[in-house]
Amino acid sequence: MSLNCIAVDDEPLALGLITSFIKQTPFLNLTGSFSSGIKALELINTQPIDIIFLDIQMPDLTGLQLAKTLEGIDQGVRPRVIFTTAYNSFAIEGYKVDALDYLLKPFDYSEFLMAANKAKNYAELLKQNQQITGIQEEYIFLKVEYQLVKVALKDINFVEGLKDYVKVQLTDGKFILSLITMKGLEEKLPAQKFIRVHRSFIIAIDKIESITKTSVLIAGTTINVGDQYKEKLKSMLGNWF
Repeated sequence: MSLNCIAVDDEPLALGLITSFIKQTPFLNLTGSFSSGIKALELINTQPIDIIFLDIQMPDLTGLQLAKTLEGIDQGVRPRVIFTTAYNSFAIEGYKVDALDYLLKPFDYSEFLMAANKAKNYAELLKQNQQITGIQEEYIFLKVEYQLVKVALKDINFVEGLKDYVKVQLTDGKFILSLITMKGLEEKLPAQKFIRVHRSFIIAIDKIESITKTSVLIAGTTINVGDQYKEKLKSMLGNWF
């Protein structure tokens, strides 16, 4: 598998080092290098990019700001970000914008290669996930901290949206916290098995125990149905309410 990459850093020496590391990594394909986040964004909007090696502190458009602009892109084609920075204070902010990894300057090739391999493993898992959901629709992969966790669809009762995460409630009583938007997760879940009933809840249709005009009961938990979702739920379930 070959990954299309770009490097973005306003420091010429750092940019040169990263591009040289990309060029000597067999599974990475250097598509472009930029000293400006704005110039990089122009390319991202016109060509498929898999990985962005991105400095955080830059003029005009910071790395964090650039990463946030990517959140609206579909999960399956969204470029993944590996931050490169001299400041470890940005680690939490990097995690919030769904960064794949975080390289602290100065870093050597071995550290770079570890991050690149993580990107390669992520891409392979994502491809596998797309094949599975497209054919069997049995599993999804969710990002939990800095790894992907395989979750069987049959084990999901419902999903609750929190501030920066989603909470996936499982049939065994356990739950998974994943850094993904409700919209992003809704796109990953098959529409014939899951339905959004509230801005903060997605439910598994086959786990519904009872239903009223204003709520559904799943695994002993009552979930309110938002007004804007009632017609869609009613249409899917027939004349249940």
